[in-house]
Amino acid sequence: MDVSHGSALVTGGASGLGAATARALAARGAHVVVLDLNEELGRIVADEIGGTFARADVTDTAAVDAALDAAVSHAPLRAVVHCAGKGGTVRVVERDGEPGSLETYEQLIRLNLVGTFNVLRLSAARMARQDLVEDEERGVVVLTASVAAYEGQIGQIPYASAKAGVVGMTLVAARDLASKAIRVATIAPGTFDTPILARFGQEVRDKLAAQTPHPRRLGRPEEYASTALHIIENPMINGETIRLDGAIRMAPK
Repeated sequence: MDVSHGSALVTGGASGLGAATARALAARGAHVVVLDLNEELGRIVADEIGGTFARADVTDTAAVDAALDAAVSHAPLRAVVHCAGKGGTVRVVERDGEPGSLETYEQLIRLNLVGTFNVLRLSAARMARQDLVEDEERGVVVLTASVAAYEGQIGQIPYASAKAGVVGMTLVAARDLASKAIRVATIAPGTFDTPILARFGQEVRDKLAAQTPHPRRLGRPEEYASTALHIIENPMINGETIRLDGAIRMAPK
């Protein structure tokens, strides 16, 4: 998919993986809509790349639709990269013996999994109305899972559940949308230097980095962005979840 004459939507685009991806897509010539709840940082990124900022919760249909309106007002929607998400800790049984919080579990599932489906369905509906590019495809949606989908650590049960759901929806969505010439693929990052990890101290971050066999460091947002670009530009990548993790396999804790 050539995005140079199209528009793109990047959720979670104000920082981390999303900001790096927004910059990479803009460098390819796309008009990028940066969707985020952080208006201050989102506007900074959008202004930097000559794009548009849209404030939205990814579970809010009207707000996501408004962001998509902004994208297609500039050019056909050719790429969506969904990076928005949030971590959180819930144990099945907490240390005090009480059951884990169902409320927190549901909140994180809603944001990370339901929000993903909401962005996917609304974006795909827009793409399906567009003309084919070079008689081959209409658009590409890149979702974000995590290695936690496969090796979630203790306390990660809501996040791991949601990301496993994203992995599970990838092939089904790709098959569903094949008749509309829309591709869907997912990236499952390992330990990346993003705001989700920024809340941890340096000692914890160093410990996580040391668990990666090679390269023995945290992943860089630009490495996620380059993978997203390759998925968008390679028409044979479809229905696949790509681990981007330096061969890490997460320990229980």
